[in-house]
Amino acid sequence: MEPTISISTEVAADPLTVWSMVTDLPRMGRFSPENVGGHWVGGATGPALGAEFRGTNRNGDLEWWTKVRVVACEPGRRFTFDVRTPIGMRVSRWSYELVPTEAGCLLTEQWFRVGNWFIRRFMGPRFTGRADRPGYNVVSIEHTLAAVKAAAEAAQAA
Repeated sequence: MEPTISISTEVAADPLTVWSMVTDLPRMGRFSPENVGGHWVGGATGPALGAEFRGTNRNGDLEWWTKVRVVACEPGRRFTFDVRTPIGMRVSRWSYELVPTEAGCLLTEQWFRVGNWFIRRFMGPRFTGRADRPGYNVVSIEHTLAAVKAAAEAAQAA
């Protein structure tokens, strides 16, 4: 499956440091302009293949939650999860990939649009307030990558 959006940035930090940040879903709100965090569910306590998470998102006065299931979890390399509505309809897949470089790593965030036309045209805009999800996600990914880069590089320097 090809990503709908894929954006990368060079990070002057160890891949495991960066990986620990992008897999800390309860604290993702410190990096994301839309996600405000959430909590692991079903006995999960952190990132692992098959782990489930309940994410919370906000756009102004609108707030909604999603069901998340981790579908790839390779420390220092890849973290991928599927997102579903509260009633179980699949809406997207998000992935973070890390490739070691001489200076640290290349971090790539990818968004895969997988929801059906009903999700795209009606449910998504109504619940999230975003009519142009792909357009917004470009801005969101750029924001998230810049925030992760700044935090990881500060941690590396400390």
